Amino acid sequence: MLSKRLQAPNAAPPALRHCGPSRGLEGTVKYPRIAWIVALVALPAAAGNAESLSGASPDAGPESPFQEGDVISFDQIDRLQPYLPPEFWANRDFFFYEGMRLEIGPTQADYSPSDVYKAATEKYRGQPRVGPDDSLENHFAGQPFPMDEIDCQADPKAGTKIMHNFKKKWGSLGAGTSFYYSYWDRGEELPLYYQGHAAGVALARRPEPAYESNRGDLFRGEKRLSSSGPEVEAPFDARGIMLLSYRYKASDGPRSQTRNDDTWVYIPVLRRVRRISTAQRTDSIAGTDFTFDDLGSFNGIVPQYDWECLGEQKILGPMNTTQKGYPYEKDHNFGPYGLSFADDRWELRDTVKVRMTPKNSDHPYHHKDLYIDKETLTSLYAFAYDRRQELWKIITHNKRWSEDDSLTGDWYKGWRDVPEPRDLVLVADIIANVQTGTGNRIEFWDRNTNFFKNKGKIRRFIDVGRLTKGH
Repeated sequence: MLSKRLQAPNAAPPALRHCGPSRGLEGTVKYPRIAWIVALVALPAAAGNAESLSGASPDAGPESPFQEGDVISFDQIDRLQPYLPPEFWANRDFFFYEGMRLEIGPTQADYSPSDVYKAATEKYRGQPRVGPDDSLENHFAGQPFPMDEIDCQADPKAGTKIMHNFKKKWGSLGAGTSFYYSYWDRGEELPLYYQGHAAGVALARRPEPAYESNRGDLFRGEKRLSSSGPEVEAPFDARGIMLLSYRYKASDGPRSQTRNDDTWVYIPVLRRVRRISTAQRTDSIAGTDFTFDDLGSFNGIVPQYDWECLGEQKILGPMNTTQKGYPYEKDHNFGPYGLSFADDRWELRDTVKVRMTPKNSDHPYHHKDLYIDKETLTSLYAFAYDRRQELWKIITHNKRWSEDDSLTGDWYKGWRDVPEPRDLVLVADIIANVQTGTGNRIEFWDRNTNFFKNKGKIRRFIDVGRLTKGH
């Protein structure tokens, strides 16, 4: 299903503006500024009123306008326009540049999930449902609402179902990574940065047969969905800062019953652990353009928003990178703004467009539009609009396919019950503030499944007490 097509409107989106001052950066390190890292490895209205949008891509059908292996240079970017979101094209100066070599990859390559996830989807098919206040009920493992059963045009809850699928999409159930976070202001990399390592693990809703007797819970009676946390290694004055965060099963429930994430931070200079509030997940992290909920395009709690399925498009975007970012290479060219993947492989994908509208009246966004790959449920693009309904931020991503070892060799191992991971792994987030010209880039190219070797290591990782030991 998901058959509603996007039509062209009468007006174009806002044009590129570099008119505002850059956001000020404090000189001292405070722990809220790096709280965004917690999200790095987190594991996982009526349809007839859809707004028309410009630049709707043609129905490519079985044919593609590109050939695999084509290389698009800057003087050829007009070829890309019909297959890009109109908001992205209107702000292309951030992303396309002289000297770029954009490689065209295969059209609609097979990135289907692991067999264990498919089996769980079939086992529980028809049981999950959308409950009060857009909550998710009766879900244990797998994709809650099979995408082939969602009718974007006729089902007023299609957007909600897609976003519950988005949050429960297949991916590593326990991963570790290095990370590098950089700040950019109109083409200049600022001296403020963070690097270190992070890890995360799914504690519930796991599809492996080994946990079937626990209804997908890693530990009996588990109340958490996942746990994640980073350790900062540089710069020197932030070295040793560690965080640990829990997301709870109750976050799938109605707002009246939800439980916000818990996060603790160890601050070496104070030699103590403090609990910090993550209730205001929509606040901008100090000195950045990201909010907690912007990571991966949407890292929030589904019932806190209204969702509308706007239709389908064939969209071109970065997929299965051929380049090496951090930690493999520390000086890869991300364009003159430091915010571009145009020197990499892009692929034409079937996507569904979903609009997020906050239920909370004091949310900084009026709405956010996400372009989500129908097969992998990963996001290709997100566009956040301010309260005046003017385009504010553009979020893009890059990924690696777990079964492709051409970049760094055999890098992504299987685990018990999952010999073939089949994971389209998120390895970079970029956000561009089109109103100020600022932005941020997060690279974590070596994200892999080798961190957690056994349940004992998981128990130690999720124990808040380990923070006080400084490791």
